[in-house]
Amino acid sequence: MVLRWRVVNRSPRFVSLLLVATAAMLAYALISEIRSSTRAADAQPPAGTSLVFTPAHRTFGEAVRHFFGMRSRVEQPFPFPHNRHIEKGLKCTEYCHEAVTKGPVAGLPSIKTCMICHDAIATDRPLIQKLAEIQKQGIDLTWQRVYGFPEESHVRFNHAPHLRAGVDCTTCHGDVARGTVAERAVDHTMGFCVNCHRDRKASNDCLTCHY
Repeated sequence: MVLRWRVVNRSPRFVSLLLVATAAMLAYALISEIRSSTRAADAQPPAGTSLVFTPAHRTFGEAVRHFFGMRSRVEQPFPFPHNRHIEKGLKCTEYCHEAVTKGPVAGLPSIKTCMICHDAIATDRPLIQKLAEIQKQGIDLTWQRVYGFPEESHVRFNHAPHLRAGVDCTTCHGDVARGTVAERAVDHTMGFCVNCHRDRKASNDCLTCHY
């Protein structure tokens, strides 16, 4: 039985079929990726699903993308220009992500936060007028998450101690001051985190990050 498997394994036909199958899976995942990137991701789970973690996937393409670490490009409900606001002297931790110094979650700004300034600033611009119209309708901004760890990694990331240790936002999020709409600029792999902890003489004990 072992001998027969070795013969099949070395067969050019077997290798060709394996390559074709792999290429077909990647092609399918790529097509699904392109289709999903053309429409905004739904912030709420589909009807009939649970927020409880499950390794199951709704589609084969989604499973392939997950396996190969392929992430869809996130579409935001509003093209927030980070660079323009930072040029004006606004700091990420003062208004938009004020929870970042207090706990694990950075927090995302509600439309009320935006309108604290834009009730009086740049009210003649089309995008700000669109923002004001959204607020009048009683709708909040459904920001889509750009960064995050897969559930199966069991990572419990806490922003607050990183800020207290003097870790700059650009370390994990790239040069936001030069960008507009937030995009994933840094891959938070295990190696990235371990190397950063080692350089800063922080603990690399498993329980520091994993539960």
